[in-house]
Parts: sequence; C-alpha cells; structure tokens
Amino acid sequence: MSEKPGSGPSGFDRRAFIAAAAGSALVPMAARAAAQDANVSVAQDPALPVDVTLRVNGKDKRLRIDARTTVLDALREHLKLTGSKKGCDHGQCGACTVLIDDRRVVSCLTLALAAEGQEITTIEGLATDDHLHPMQQAFVYNDAFQCGYCTPGQIMSAVACVKEGHAGSEADIREYMSGNICRCAAYPNIVAAVKQAAPEIMKG
Repeated sequence: MSEKPGSGPSGFDRRAFIAAAAGSALVPMAARAAAQDANVSVAQDPALPVDVTLRVNGKDKRLRIDARTTVLDALREHLKLTGSKKGCDHGQCGACTVLIDDRRVVSCLTLALAAEGQEITTIEGLATDDHLHPMQQAFVYNDAFQCGYCTPGQIMSAVACVKEGHAGSEADIREYMSGNICRCAAYPNIVAAVKQAAPEIMKG
C-alpha cells in the first residue's frame, strides 16, 4: 500500500500536524488583536473635547475644551478674561503671566487640564471692589507702563516677586523680574513701582 506524501511509515501526517500547530498558534494572536481593538474603541478619542473645571479668581468655571487648550486660551477665548495677553506664545516675554496657587507661570505654555483643582489668579482678580491692588496702584503712580500691553503680566509677576521675598533691593527686583519683557523699556519705573508696593503687600 502506498503512503500519502508527507506521511511516515507509521501513518503520521507531518503536513497535517504543521497546519494544525500553526492554526492553534494563530488563535491567541487573533484573540489579543480583538482585545486591543476593543480597548481602542473604549478609549476616548483625543480629538474630542473634554470637561474641565478651572477655579479662576475665586470662582469655579466649568468648560468643555480641547485637551490641548492652554490656560491662556481658556481664559481669553472661553472665559473672555482678556487681561492676560498673548505676546510671543513661546513663554519668553511674560505678557501672559498669571498666578497658579500663588506661583507665577506663563499661561501660554500651561495646559488648562494641568491647572484643574488649583487657584488661578489673573489681573482681573487682583482688585477688590473699587480698590486697586497695591501693585496696580504703584504702577499707576510711578507711570510704570507706556503702551500697556505687557503691564498685566508685569504686575502679576511683580506681586509674586514680592511674595517670594525677592524685592529687597533694586538688583533683586531686576533679576527676578527679568522674565517679563517691556518693549517700551519702562524698566526703571517698574522697579520703582515694585519697591513702593512691596511694604504694603508684605504687611497685608
């Protein structure tokens, strides 16, 4: 009796064995692929908007935004708080400076999602009722601005500079305010304003 091609004397079919082994190896691979597809379908599409609650100037603001939205764009485009300015949009000029938990940050480089649960203070949140903040009043008194575009960021940074304990000398003020650029070069007046406001801020 003739043997089948690929069969040994014992009747063992090598081709059938290899085919069966290959088929059994494919089953777990297919199962893993199906599980991965299921996970992908469950995961949220990063292009979809997300819900976030930002605490801005003492009030909670619920927003539905793109996950890539910065604090600056959330403030200006969604909350209509346009005091914080978009200057370079690269974190180099300081015009967009706000305080987050009393720390000064450039809001153009800070994701809104990263600021959730923290206190964001903008230039609009400094004054109380009809009274200017001491730093705002000092900027007016010392004529520490010309075009005014950088002024909100300068004031926010100046408040933090004082609270950080870096307003003890003119040299310190210049050093710790160096991240805020004034293209009108009102730097001497800005230093004078910080010096004037510092005692009242520290006292309060």
